[in-house]
Amino acid sequence: MYKILEAKELATNIYYMVVEAKRVAKACKPGQFVIVRTDACSERIPLTICDYDTEKGTVTIVFQIVGAGTQFMASLKEGDAFHDFVGPLGCPSEFVTEDFETLKNKKMLFVAGGVGTAPVYPQVKWLHEKGIDADVIVGAKTKELLILEEEMKEVAGNLYVTTDDGSYGRSGMVTQTITELVNEGKHYDVCVAIGPMIMMKFVCKLTKELEIPTIVSLNPIMVDGTGMCGACRVTVGGKVKFACVDGPEFDGHQVNFDEAMQRQQIYKTEEGRAFLKAKEGDTHHGGCGNCGGDK
Repeated sequence: MYKILEAKELATNIYYMVVEAKRVAKACKPGQFVIVRTDACSERIPLTICDYDTEKGTVTIVFQIVGAGTQFMASLKEGDAFHDFVGPLGCPSEFVTEDFETLKNKKMLFVAGGVGTAPVYPQVKWLHEKGIDADVIVGAKTKELLILEEEMKEVAGNLYVTTDDGSYGRSGMVTQTITELVNEGKHYDVCVAIGPMIMMKFVCKLTKELEIPTIVSLNPIMVDGTGMCGACRVTVGGKVKFACVDGPEFDGHQVNFDEAMQRQQIYKTEEGRAFLKAKEGDTHHGGCGNCGGDK
């Protein structure tokens, strides 16, 4: 069992938890994720890691209520525990293994949308601890849905907050702020965008025009987190990839976002899964093509 040491609501339907998971914390790297279960019969819920402390043996997660599973998770309090807390899963962010001399000379821009602020935070924090400052844009629909602003201020080189309705910070979408910063003379060697699929799509459309290489972190539907079920299948550069084992980070300019968003909707129903299995054949499953992992 994995004890919850801290639990609080960050914003409407967005929750923050610090979980005791020593083995997971010891192996964590920025960009990875965990899969949790509240009990032995509950659904597996993939969550990108928001923070981790190797000395204390804790992992921090942030999640939004989107269904029955996360609704029940939100009811858990300090002292309760998760039945399963599996991770770290996926590949770490590429810059973690990049040559330090090359990395420190890069001008990096992070773009976080909504709950995507949570997985952006450990990446920016990791860079800050290495003495590398990055610009960060945090976007939310309204001021009330903005999360981790103070935490991000402590680690970002420059923080730009934007709200869709103009209720706080800059007014408009994150793409508008990117354009404004570039027009102000800012130069970026790489952009990392994490948030809703539609947000990442339009960020990538803009950065491609601006010739800024862009990395995105995909968090589609997952079942086992090992590449066997095929739920998180995406097309990147014309090739089939699986977010849980090949990602979650990919070259955003190569991701087929329209296909990914359509597939996410289809996969939610039993009829839709059957349709995808027939359409995709042996490539439907990530591991063997015949495991039946989505049943």
